[in-house]
Amino acid sequence: MDSPAFTPAAEERASARPASDFPTAPHIQASAAKATPHVEDAAEGEVFRAIDRIREALNAQVTGGLSPAALVMAMFDWSIHLASAPGKRLELVAKAWRKAARLTSYASASAIEPDLPPCIEPLPGDYRFSAEGWRKPPFNILAQGFLLNQQMWHNITHGVPGVTPHHEDVVSFAARQLLDMASPSNNPFANPEVIEKAFATGGLNFYEGFRNWLEDVGRQASGQPPVGVENFRPGREVAITPGRVVFRNHLIELIQYSPATETVFAEPVLIVPAWIMKYYILDLSPHNSLVRYLVERGHTVFCISWRNPGTEDRDLTLDDYRRAGVMAALDAVTTIVPDRKVHATGYCLGGTLLSIAAAAMARTGDERIASLSLFAAQTDFSEPGELALFIDHSQLHFLESMMWNRGYLSADQMAGAFQLLRSNDLIWSRLVHDYLMGERTPMIDLMAWNADSTRMPYRMHAEYLKRLYLDNELAGARFMVDGRAAALQNIRVPLFVVGTERDHVAPWRSVYKIHQLSDGDVTFVLTSGGHNAGIVSEPGHPKRRFHIALKRTDDPCLGAEEWVAAAEEREGSWWMEWAAWLASQSAGRRVPPPSMGAPERGLPPLEDAPGTYVFQR
Repeated sequence: MDSPAFTPAAEERASARPASDFPTAPHIQASAAKATPHVEDAAEGEVFRAIDRIREALNAQVTGGLSPAALVMAMFDWSIHLASAPGKRLELVAKAWRKAARLTSYASASAIEPDLPPCIEPLPGDYRFSAEGWRKPPFNILAQGFLLNQQMWHNITHGVPGVTPHHEDVVSFAARQLLDMASPSNNPFANPEVIEKAFATGGLNFYEGFRNWLEDVGRQASGQPPVGVENFRPGREVAITPGRVVFRNHLIELIQYSPATETVFAEPVLIVPAWIMKYYILDLSPHNSLVRYLVERGHTVFCISWRNPGTEDRDLTLDDYRRAGVMAALDAVTTIVPDRKVHATGYCLGGTLLSIAAAAMARTGDERIASLSLFAAQTDFSEPGELALFIDHSQLHFLESMMWNRGYLSADQMAGAFQLLRSNDLIWSRLVHDYLMGERTPMIDLMAWNADSTRMPYRMHAEYLKRLYLDNELAGARFMVDGRAAALQNIRVPLFVVGTERDHVAPWRSVYKIHQLSDGDVTFVLTSGGHNAGIVSEPGHPKRRFHIALKRTDDPCLGAEEWVAAAEEREGSWWMEWAAWLASQSAGRRVPPPSMGAPERGLPPLEDAPGTYVFQR
């Protein structure tokens, strides 16, 4: 599609509105003396609501951002239905007797036969009891007793007649957190690995662990990043793929990467990362940079680097992110590379926003997108996984009060929820390794990036949670853009969609629902790994594998489990498959690389990558 010259008027459309015009509203806007009675009533009501928000914002500092009301309602729902279900209680008593008999029998037999197989295996991904010491008495009995107790509490919190499914999940999650706290692996006197380490070091492991704890507490109190992050600095050790910032507005910097081949594919690639974290998750160290991988294979790559919003950005909307983010970047790309379509790629929240933009463009006949690639990005939020534990109407009101107080949702307010989702790995295993064993977990680039978080504007994040998570407007074709429904069914370009097996943010079965929402050809990949590690899956990474299958427009749509059974499984990285797919969606000819920016059209290169927004704190 022809791209007009990048005139000041076009720039204004691309960036949604100038930085000076972005909303910077105070907490409460009191009415002037001339206000009508209706406005006076509204202002008075806002004052009363502000009292409630202040109270909840103060409570959030104590609860870590979790709504006590949501937990109490879930506990009440579960407990009153359990009290009213004598059959369920009798079933639990019978199961408890059987588990006690199994543990007693195992304990007796293991005293005679030390290598006796366990009576219960840990859940997949639970490696707390994998060391050899946990197979010997008395530690094997402690481990088996804990696992049986864990299974028992799963029975207690599930299958209670009449309990709301969401409340059942909340109660089960709370029980699991309490159980993880009481795990024998966290007790230095019950963990054989810690005991063995203490004997080997003469107790110095506790001294080193205490030093590690003091250092971590000091860094957290002073706002410093975790130990080792200083070895992964953007522009020096990570985010070092050569490029230039070619466009900037209040919300984004657009980076154009320098070509690494004499000729390139005609169609450029635009990457829209999530704004919840810094963009360089896709440009980490040279060996695992997806951006570098694409550039070295002849693609012209552009990537958005999001601004880290502050209090002054409290009233930015989700549509501001679409217009000043995706559409502004797309306008700039098609100005630099005119008469070419674009391979649009979105990761996590960026993929969701890109889907909205693509659906809106399809409705208006904007055909600048050649293909759409979505990585760990949800478009249907009816089954969002365990993250939904923290998103109901009570929790949303609590979060809104937290954000209202500051104007944004900060990294420390988000960290608690994400850590609790994987508390065994992110909290307790680290406690054992760093503080009881006295060993530092080596910092890697992905961990350093994870510590380099950003904030979320109050209004935008509240809209995102309500309209997408709670109301699921996008999947229901009820998400309105410029007065029109952004229906995903209108997207007819080929799609390449990636889900990850152990994703606690965007569960792959939820990502898979794009099959039911799009009328285009969908190539779906299910890769090993989690939300981040599954995407940063460079060729040569050990133990990587993936399933892949193509669904054409007229093919029958399979359920998620049917798809896994039918899809081809391959070893290695899915990156190579995506690169081949991009090549197949491009014109056959290779062309000379485009210029860096478009000075003649008002887009001169501004500075070297990674730009300035990535350094905002």
